Amino acid sequence: MRLGPRFHAAFFARSCLEVAPELVGATLIHRLADGVRLVGRIVEVEAYLGDGSDPASHSHRGKTLRNSVMFGPPGHLYAYRSYGIHTCANVVCKPRGQSAAVLFRALEPLEGVVRMRELRGLAPDAPAHAIASGPGRLTQALGVTLEHNGESLLRGALDLRRPAPGDPRLEVDTSPRIGIRRGVELPYRFTARGHPCLSRLRK
Repeated sequence: MRLGPRFHAAFFARSCLEVAPELVGATLIHRLADGVRLVGRIVEVEAYLGDGSDPASHSHRGKTLRNSVMFGPPGHLYAYRSYGIHTCANVVCKPRGQSAAVLFRALEPLEGVVRMRELRGLAPDAPAHAIASGPGRLTQALGVTLEHNGESLLRGALDLRRPAPGDPRLEVDTSPRIGIRRGVELPYRFTARGHPCLSRLRK
């Protein structure tokens, strides 16, 4: 398939509330060591601010060993373990020195779908919406682990691209974030309207 142009670091040196909706429709790629390319279209993200107003953000209480990547350069992957089970993947944003991130919540599988099903432990005929609809499923389907924490998403095996010419234009909806306990009322979840691969379809 045809990939769009790369993002530049300056794109992520902005508020994650600006970055997040613009990532809906972008593609996330992982080139595996054996040459297989896994590609998915981003259909759902969540923004986590770093200005002290967002209690659900990992950077809310300052820098720790776990969240140190959030305080590094923009455009890098911040990976962490959620509830000791699932790996979650984010891209770091750095608006005016703050440490924020955008969580990748769901993808539409585009290329390497057979391998994605294998990585997820799914049946060969499992539907597309079961592959990467949720942050833990997404990283499992793409083969992203904690070992990728801190890697650049601007070049290398992990790659984030703008939509290619001719890609479908996705309408973006805004809603409160899901799966968290603090800051649940904040409307920082951005989804492709009506897309079947969302982690939870809006009512």
